[in-house]
Amino acid sequence: MKTYVVGVGMTRFEKPETREWQYWDMAREAGESALADAGIGYPDVRQVVAGYCFQPSTAGQRAAYELGLTGVPVYNVNNNCATGSTALMLARQFVEGGGSDCVLALGFERMRRGALGGGSDGGDLGASPVARHYGVMAARHGFEATPPTAQLFGNAAREHMDEYGTTEAQLAAVGAKNHRHSANNPYAQFQDVWTVDEVLAAKTVHRPLTRLQCSPTSDGAAAAVVVSERFAERHGLGGRAVEIVAQAMTTDTEESFASGSCVDVVGQPMSREAARRVYDRSGLGIEDVDVVELHDCFSVNELLTYEALGMCAPGESGPLVESGATTYGGRWVVNPSGGLISKGHPLGATGIAQVAELTWQLRGQAGERQVPRARTGLAHNIGLGGAAVVTLLRAVR
Repeated sequence: MKTYVVGVGMTRFEKPETREWQYWDMAREAGESALADAGIGYPDVRQVVAGYCFQPSTAGQRAAYELGLTGVPVYNVNNNCATGSTALMLARQFVEGGGSDCVLALGFERMRRGALGGGSDGGDLGASPVARHYGVMAARHGFEATPPTAQLFGNAAREHMDEYGTTEAQLAAVGAKNHRHSANNPYAQFQDVWTVDEVLAAKTVHRPLTRLQCSPTSDGAAAAVVVSERFAERHGLGGRAVEIVAQAMTTDTEESFASGSCVDVVGQPMSREAARRVYDRSGLGIEDVDVVELHDCFSVNELLTYEALGMCAPGESGPLVESGATTYGGRWVVNPSGGLISKGHPLGATGIAQVAELTWQLRGQAGERQVPRARTGLAHNIGLGGAAVVTLLRAVR
């Protein structure tokens, strides 16, 4: 059964503690926007999948109650940074399996200022769900007094530089590109434009990554209405529908840990396998894709993901971004929203916000960010611990 996204909405992503709102306020804003975009009411929704990481149990119900008290099932999802795309995937599976014709995927996060910790609320890295990942890193690189997640990705960058000659300027080019893209995104947390030299000169978080190459903590929410083909036809929604052509989730395998490499630990093998499954299921490849929203939690992860998605061979991602192939006028436009680095990264909302951006792009509704003649989009969302979700979308119009 075909599935479609027919409505999307999101809040502006904000620096934590700068706006007086609760998670249910942001969820209401995003949810109402998605329903209005679809032209339906909340009573049409038969199930809700709510994603978040830092709110308490049943926060999904509290958030959904802002949209209506209809008694529909609400499922709460927590899958680290891949939470939003996991919620979307479950919504699609509910529809594709015939369980419901209309499901709302809702992601939100109210975060604290400052860098994320090691994945354990009590601060004990040994009890963290990603302790094994940190252990692999420490065995090769030691452990420094910098934010733990930045260490994982910064050390992956060092390995890539050592093996392939990737330069600090190529890493900084990712940050400069995504900050430049976000200048045209009213939903983005940051809208300042920075040159490569300015990105390089910013404060170092964990060498070689500077502050302008790292995604910030953020408050915000996003929502997507997922429906069946018959629901879209019955409600006359074909003009706004975007098809979910294929979707896949993978988790860590032995390959993630066996090499002792941080490149593998931070998820490149998961991403590569999820992309392969999507290409196999859809009969399409990266050469058929026009626009990409990928998980640039740190600049190096955008480079690693180019390789995982098949946009270039291993080691060629630095020259690829430097060539302009991943911005306007190039082969693909990657992260027209500004990506996580500049749009922001409220964990529960990120994966759904990626699909919101792609939906606007494929409808031709992205304003100054519009990718010309965009027909096919790919979203990539990854969470340490681990989960990688790749979603392929296609315009119906």
